[in-house]
Amino acid sequence: MKASRLLLLSVLAFALTPISAQTISASEAKNHVGEKATICGKVASERTATSSRGEPTFINLDAAYPNQVFTILVWGDDRQTVGKLPTEGSRVCATGLIQDYKGVPEIVVKSSGQLSQ
Repeated sequence: MKASRLLLLSVLAFALTPISAQTISASEAKNHVGEKATICGKVASERTATSSRGEPTFINLDAAYPNQVFTILVWGDDRQTVGKLPTEGSRVCATGLIQDYKGVPEIVVKSSGQLSQ
């Protein structure tokens, strides 16, 4: 009886363990829209649209706007919880749900745990 309970608990623990996101390159992100993943690339440009509603910051990977391959989006309200943003030329990874915005894949980052440098 104890062995069957232990087996059941082991199976439940495995089933409830979150599956970690796969890591893919910025250029491959377009093939993974709708999936949770970690996207890594080199920051090609970064811009905060201070005059736009929500004051979004766009961090473009592997190529600068308007030819960006992938965008990390941080809304103004989330800047404090996200913390220090990566700088141009640095390598960064963002984890989250890949969305499509006008043909460009992006991840909206809301916390520091979603970014790694």
